[in-house]
Amino acid sequence: MKTNLKRTRRGFTLVELSVAIAAGMVIAAMGLALFNQQIAFLRIFSAQGFLTDEAPLVNMHVSKLVGKAERFRLHASLADALSGSNPRTSASPVLVLNFRMPDGQTRAAILAFQDLGTGNALYYYLVPTSGPLGTPQWYVTKQPQDVAFSVESGILRMTLTGPHGEQITYSGAMGQ
Repeated sequence: MKTNLKRTRRGFTLVELSVAIAAGMVIAAMGLALFNQQIAFLRIFSAQGFLTDEAPLVNMHVSKLVGKAERFRLHASLADALSGSNPRTSASPVLVLNFRMPDGQTRAAILAFQDLGTGNALYYYLVPTSGPLGTPQWYVTKQPQDVAFSVESGILRMTLTGPHGEQITYSGAMGQ
């Protein structure tokens, strides 16, 4: 009787296991690189969100106000704006707008970037004809880190600095 010495192989050789582990590590490294790339794109996208979503809306509101104004002044503080002292042309957080009403009288409004205890925001005040200035009527935006108004060659500029340090500058003139 002839015996069969052939044995059944049960398992993998060391070389086969090494190749499988190396292939798994390469696939894992590629997956990790793709994941890191997606995280970087997400950070860029969220940082650009202010510039693409909020800043155009702020510009639209401010442009409508400035376009209807008869004249404007810049001030370093709300107190200076109310007293009419120390007007500036350099970067300022306060913009005073004067409007001619249909009855011929002039009315003023103020855009002021300030902190009223809840964080910085660009606030809109309607200056009363008599009495002290009250609380703002509304806020334009609470997202920027800074809002600065300036005048260059007679053109009003508004520079918005977003929550991630991104900046955008809008320029415009009063309506005629």
